[in-house]
Amino acid sequence: MPLSLVILAAGQGSRMNSDLPKVLHPLGGVPLLAHALRTAEAMEPDRILVITGHGSAAVEKATRTLNPDALCLHQTEQLGTAHAVGQARAALEGVRGDAIVLYGDTPFVRPETLEAMREARARHAVVVLGFEAADPGRYGRLVGQGEVLERIVEFKDATEAERAIRLCNSGVLCADTGLLMELIAEVGNHNAAGEYYLTDVVELARARGLSAGMVLCDEAETLGINTRAELAAAEAAFQAMARAEALENGVTLQAPESVFFSLDTVIGRDAIIGPNVVFGPGVTIESGAEIRAFCHLEGCHVSRGAVVGPFARLRPGAELAEDVRVGNFVEIKNAILDEGAKVNHLSYIGDAHIGEAANIGAGTVTCNYDGVMKHRTEIGARAFIGSDTMLVAPVRVGAEAMTGSGSVITSDVPDGALALGRARQEVKPGLARRLMERARALKARKG
Repeated sequence: MPLSLVILAAGQGSRMNSDLPKVLHPLGGVPLLAHALRTAEAMEPDRILVITGHGSAAVEKATRTLNPDALCLHQTEQLGTAHAVGQARAALEGVRGDAIVLYGDTPFVRPETLEAMREARARHAVVVLGFEAADPGRYGRLVGQGEVLERIVEFKDATEAERAIRLCNSGVLCADTGLLMELIAEVGNHNAAGEYYLTDVVELARARGLSAGMVLCDEAETLGINTRAELAAAEAAFQAMARAEALENGVTLQAPESVFFSLDTVIGRDAIIGPNVVFGPGVTIESGAEIRAFCHLEGCHVSRGAVVGPFARLRPGAELAEDVRVGNFVEIKNAILDEGAKVNHLSYIGDAHIGEAANIGAGTVTCNYDGVMKHRTEIGARAFIGSDTMLVAPVRVGAEAMTGSGSVITSDVPDGALALGRARQEVKPGLARRLMERARALKARKG
């Protein structure tokens, strides 16, 4: 059956005390919105619609980056959740199948839970996702028996008896697309907040003689983000889940509590991750690789048998083949390192291709930026780059070639050649002692 996903991402998030739209605050290395989009994508829907409002330009830009196929629709005034979903009416005109409403600030709803809601649609015209809260607080309450839902009461409008109910509304809803749009058109704003509540569609459906049902999930799955404190709690929850999943999948985490993952981090079985490693977005670590302590990685790929760190940084575009060695205080950016290449310490390799089994000495820098443009460095297989070599790109060092320590290389080096690019050393006997004596005497006179 066709499926549409509507993600509400229009809220300002005033309690975040931020100029950044709430759904763009980072969780697991990516915007909150990315979590909702990933859940939506897992359902393989026919269409995804994102309702924007506050900071719509920034939210729409992020949406295009995260999912170019998603359609953004702007809610000019934020008049409630039903009003927000109603912005999709024209886009869903004549669309068959179910529609599910998700929230851009509720990152942990699982696709399996949404599948359970779709299954419940066989028995009910409208299905709502609920949870039993340890502290119901100001959540809307679900009133019903078994899986049959009679109505949803917002906290502001609830009686004392209704506020005592522990079964709460997550806001996630599933219904036939055409029916949902019809019911939303009937929603009024005669309530304490003067808003158009999506929750009112339950009573409107029952008034038509239709059935409403509820599917329950764990409270943690429905965690919404409204404050910085809640964002921090969500980050802690996300990291705990990511670490547990990595361990379950056969990854060694030497100090799990100190490793931080992104939403899309992929690590193969038997990889070893040392303490205080941070994975930014876009990282893949193959089976059997090792990432040692205090490394930061983003947008990179590390192949089987490679060893990185400690204290290394891999930036976007870093591609490490099998058995590569990247050591302490090395930075790699937009560079390919072929099998067995070594960059063991104190080097910057950017916009480069390092050939098989090449050795890069300590202090080597690929000077890739001229102030306007980036240029590439090519180093051939089994080349040996002496310590403290400056490779002024664009430049090529051939296979099995060498550079002398301290060289500045500005021209191509043929295969098998040795290149030296440094000034001739001169020795002035006794001059150092005389200069120091003169300096000390001058200091004494001034003192």
